[in-house]
Amino acid sequence: MFSLREKSLYVDALGLWIDSMRPRSRCYVSHGHSDHARAHAVVITSRNNAKVCAHRFARDSKPAAAHAATGEAAAHAGGGEAAAHTGAGQAAAHTRMAQFARRRSEPARAHADTGEPAVAFETHAFNEPWREGEYELTLFSAGHVLGSAQLLIESERGRFVYTGDFKLEPSLTAEPPEVKRCDTLLMECTYGRPHYVFPPRAEVAGAMVAWARKALDDGAVPIFYAYSLGKAQEAMAILGRGGIPLAAHGAIASMAHVYESAGVAMPPFERYDATRFDGPRALIWPPHSRALPIPLRERKVRTAALTGWVLDGASAWQRTDTGFPLSDHADYPSLLRYIELAQPHKVLLNHGRRDFAPRLRKLGIDAEYLEHHTQLALF
Repeated sequence: MFSLREKSLYVDALGLWIDSMRPRSRCYVSHGHSDHARAHAVVITSRNNAKVCAHRFARDSKPAAAHAATGEAAAHAGGGEAAAHTGAGQAAAHTRMAQFARRRSEPARAHADTGEPAVAFETHAFNEPWREGEYELTLFSAGHVLGSAQLLIESERGRFVYTGDFKLEPSLTAEPPEVKRCDTLLMECTYGRPHYVFPPRAEVAGAMVAWARKALDDGAVPIFYAYSLGKAQEAMAILGRGGIPLAAHGAIASMAHVYESAGVAMPPFERYDATRFDGPRALIWPPHSRALPIPLRERKVRTAALTGWVLDGASAWQRTDTGFPLSDHADYPSLLRYIELAQPHKVLLNHGRRDFAPRLRKLGIDAEYLEHHTQLALF
């Protein structure tokens, strides 16, 4: 059975959790954003997402270690979380690790107090299936951020796809997205309302470059607010291609180096340093760090939010000077296009607008939003 348990997706036939927010013995993690990725005993994921998550988990383990004595989970400024295992949990985790030791595994980090491995990565290349009993599993690119993967589960009873977060339009820093035909599709629908129609990416990129250049010509520091994983690196690639000099917040710069280690060509940039920042360059900054360092407060700045929510109007960037609809999610037409290409018999929805389901039903598509009480046959 496939079900929603403890606010997490679960494939009963495989004993497999999907993007769970609680520590599990074994969990598939679609990508590295903190609303999908946690440090589990065994993390099944793509090779590039393993790099991303290893970096995130190592970063997040520092605040977690401070609470290890009480077993509290520590919240990181970037939204990450790690949890201390109980004795029983550790035993179960070690059993799982031993069970999957024959697979490709990469130890990520160790508990600060015991030195025992806290996470083992079971990595799989895109479009290289593996078997678990009667089921064949395959990861394929979601095009969301570096390493983001969709999951295809197949058996004699049919084909099931979990998209996780995805987009269809190619980007400069994520693997090209794919769509596979399936019988049952579980998809995100973040922008599941008709007014969410993003302009062509090239048009958005051109507007970003022009705005940054105008700010620099006026003697101002252009500041782009973007999530530290994915959107920030995409913004850096866009601006770098446009000849805009770049500096990046430390968390963004560190993740950009992870991208480089995975073979993504990043433009020249410097890590922001208050003692050395000379001003004539665009600054890429996390949205949660709106309080700028004192040296920047003393300079003329112009600020921009990078988010698809700007299509909702000025309220989406009310604390910035402007906004650009740069998103790493599919817009409304892309959600419909995905369904058209996948040709599922049944569409299940999560992570987004509940009213997308009745919109699909009006189009003759068998669709429902996955609620906590819902429990369905896998195929």
